[in-house]
Amino acid sequence: MLHSHAAGNPHGRILIVLHREQSSPGRVGRLLLQRGYELDIRRPPLGDPLPTTLRDHAGAMIFGGPMSANDNDAWIRTETDWIGVALREQAPFLGICLGAQMMIRHLGGNVTTHRDGRAEIGYWPIRPTPLGRALCQWPERVYQWHREGFDSVAGLERLAAGDEFENQAVRYGPAAYGVQFHPEVSYQMMRRWTAAAAHKLSAPGAQDIPTQTREAHRHDRAGVAWLNSFLDTWLTGRAAESLLVGGKAGSHVGDAKQAPFNRLQHGLMTT
Repeated sequence: MLHSHAAGNPHGRILIVLHREQSSPGRVGRLLLQRGYELDIRRPPLGDPLPTTLRDHAGAMIFGGPMSANDNDAWIRTETDWIGVALREQAPFLGICLGAQMMIRHLGGNVTTHRDGRAEIGYWPIRPTPLGRALCQWPERVYQWHREGFDSVAGLERLAAGDEFENQAVRYGPAAYGVQFHPEVSYQMMRRWTAAAAHKLSAPGAQDIPTQTREAHRHDRAGVAWLNSFLDTWLTGRAAESLLVGGKAGSHVGDAKQAPFNRLQHGLMTT
C-alpha cells in the first residue's frame, strides 16, 4: 500500500514505514506535509516493499509497533537489514521506538527488557547530553510506550538519557537518529492508545489515564516545539555540519551554539 501526498512537490518524498493497517505517522506526518513533503507510506508486514535506494527520497522514518525487534518474523529481519541502505547512503534516517531498536539490531547491538521488568508508558523525564543540547532544546518529559530498550554500540552518540532506559535519543553517523519515545503522538492519539491497550496500563512503570492526561497538558507544548526544531535540523542536514565530532557518545560539542527553540505555530495537543 503506497500512498503519496502533494505529488510533484519539489521538496521531495519522505519514506514512512508503518507496521499496522491502522497506524499513522501522526503529528510527525502532519508537520512534514506542512513543510511541503510527500509521504511515501509503506507497511512491510502487509507486503509493501522497501526501496533499494533512497536516492529518490529526502529521508526515511521507521515508526513503532507492538512487535519486538527480536521477533523472528521474516519482514522484521528484512526491514532490519534494509536500514543498511539508509546508513550506507547517509540519507536522513529516523527510527522511532521500534525503528530505533531495529537500527541498533542492524548495528549489532542488543534490544532487551528492563532488568526489573518495568515499562515506560506515559510521560517520563529525559536528560539531554551536551551533544544533544547543541542540537536543539529538549522537553523535560516525553511520551513513552515501550517495555524494551537498546544498548549502545560502537560509533553511537547519545543525545538524551533516561532513568529507566538509558538510551532515549541517539545519533549514528552524520544523518541517522533514533528516539525511544514517541514524538508523533498527539493528545488524541494518546487517548486512542490508552483505550485500545488499557490492559497494559497495569504494568510496572505505566501511568494511569488521569496521570497521562494531566502530564499531557503540562508537557505536550514543549514536545511539539522540540519536534518542530528537530525536524528542521534533520531535514536540512544542519546536524551533520554542527555535530561531526569525534570521541565518545555524549561528548561536548566545542563552542557550537544551541539551536533556537522554535516558537509554536500550532495549538496545544493538536492532531
